[in-house]
Amino acid sequence: MTTADTQPPRTGSGILRTALRRNRGAMLSGTLLMGLYQAGETAFPIALGMIVEHTMQDDRSLGSLGLSIVALAVIITTVSLSWRFGMRILQKANTTEAHRWRVRVAACGLQPVARDMDLKSGEVLTIATEDADQTADIVEVVPMLISSLVAVLVAAVALGLADLRLGLLVIVGTVAILSILSVLSKRIGSSTREQQARVARAGAKVADLITGLRPLHGFGGNAAAFRSYRGVSTEAKHQAITVARVNGAYAGAALALNAVLAAAVTLTAGWLAFEGSITIGELVMAVGLAQFIIEPLKLFSEMPKYVMVARASAERMALVLAAPPVSAPGRERTAGVEARKDLEVDHVGHGALRELKFHVPAGEFVALTSYQPRAAADLAALLAVRVPPTAYEGTVRIGGEDLADLAVESVRAHVLVNPYDGEIFEGTLRSNIDPSGTSRKIPEAVEASMLTDVVALHREGLDYGVHDRGANLSGGQRQRLSLARALAADPDVLVLHDPTTAVDAVTEQLIARNVAALRRGRTTLVLTSSPALLDAADRVLVLDDGTVTAEDTHRNLLADDEAYCLAVAR
Repeated sequence: MTTADTQPPRTGSGILRTALRRNRGAMLSGTLLMGLYQAGETAFPIALGMIVEHTMQDDRSLGSLGLSIVALAVIITTVSLSWRFGMRILQKANTTEAHRWRVRVAACGLQPVARDMDLKSGEVLTIATEDADQTADIVEVVPMLISSLVAVLVAAVALGLADLRLGLLVIVGTVAILSILSVLSKRIGSSTREQQARVARAGAKVADLITGLRPLHGFGGNAAAFRSYRGVSTEAKHQAITVARVNGAYAGAALALNAVLAAAVTLTAGWLAFEGSITIGELVMAVGLAQFIIEPLKLFSEMPKYVMVARASAERMALVLAAPPVSAPGRERTAGVEARKDLEVDHVGHGALRELKFHVPAGEFVALTSYQPRAAADLAALLAVRVPPTAYEGTVRIGGEDLADLAVESVRAHVLVNPYDGEIFEGTLRSNIDPSGTSRKIPEAVEASMLTDVVALHREGLDYGVHDRGANLSGGQRQRLSLARALAADPDVLVLHDPTTAVDAVTEQLIARNVAALRRGRTTLVLTSSPALLDAADRVLVLDDGTVTAEDTHRNLLADDEAYCLAVAR
């Protein structure tokens, strides 16, 4: 990818210009070949008219007839080959360009720094597929537009040579048709944008429902969820019908206007022949061109519609590509992290957090329990660099270095925040535990997370196939698999957010002991209310109303703090 391509366009028009610029070679070749195709198609009725004109002359000969037949064969061959190779070039460029934009949109979603866009994952998926394809169509639309214009101009010139009035009729009629259709094409663009937005919302709703399918089954929310999706889908359907209606009106108007122009050319040519202003051969040529011109005129008149659709899709892609990052890139140096490997939160205020201050020295296992779950979630988001530095007060330090001053990639090379709802991907148990294929602690991670029973349950072991989002695993198995992945990564600083909420008490007790043993000597912070994990920690921080109100071991807090006892005792 070139340097110019690394800076994403910020507008729909910029995206279209980028697509046209980097495909100009293919578009030039395709335009020449498709122009040659249209010129050959136009030359066919002209050649027929010349043959008819020649046969009506007294000096006709078999040699001249044979030459005419050869000329027709050359025209037909040119038409066939130019179409085949021209469309091959354009469709290859179209497909390649669509792939580039799909990759670009996907890369935005996979960047370490999240983007500040009001779109759900299902909407981003629709943009990365349908909108990318429709945007790339501009690479094919422009050459087809130019080649159709070539055909119309050649026909107008040929008819003008026969009689100026015929040529002017084609030019004036073409301008009038395009003027009328341009009004409809604007309506198509606005309707298409709305349809794409509603389809994307329906896709996002499906993604949400699939993610929460098991909980919905659990509390009987299937019917309500279905009604919710049906409402969104119905809106998308109604908008699709509106778009289809507008497209139908556009296509019908284009066909009717083109037919009227062809009929006008034919009738005018017949009248001129009757007057003796043109010859019989020229009449045959005019009638043939009037029939032929319908196809390029139809193609030419449809191009504004495709341009408007491509522009609408490009503007939706710009919502993703131009969205600002949540956090700006920082510097790469992380010498402090490598040396000290500790975590410090200094008077941080964000969301439910109020002047939060605590320190986790290198190698210590600390548990933090929050009486308000929102505060723990806000702290996890902040440590995961999902909150821009400008959105919170205070300082977070990793290895003595300000988190805001470091590149996100550098932070995540040393700090891992494992969410309570970690995603499970289609593949195998092994590929989910060790996505990069470089971990040396897979056996220890499997044992510590108590995933051994899942591995032993299947003959394939760690190579057992996992469905998308872990659909063939239970909630507890998915949570343990996510925990195993975090432990196998073996980061310098590990933050676990409610890692055992979906497992039973016995398994939770074993996991707590195993994690404490495996992470001994490594900095670990667990955000949890689990008594087992709290008991396994070196010390416990109590977070109430956004700030640390108590600090001691779990057992001392149970003995001395009644509020703590009520909050965590089970």
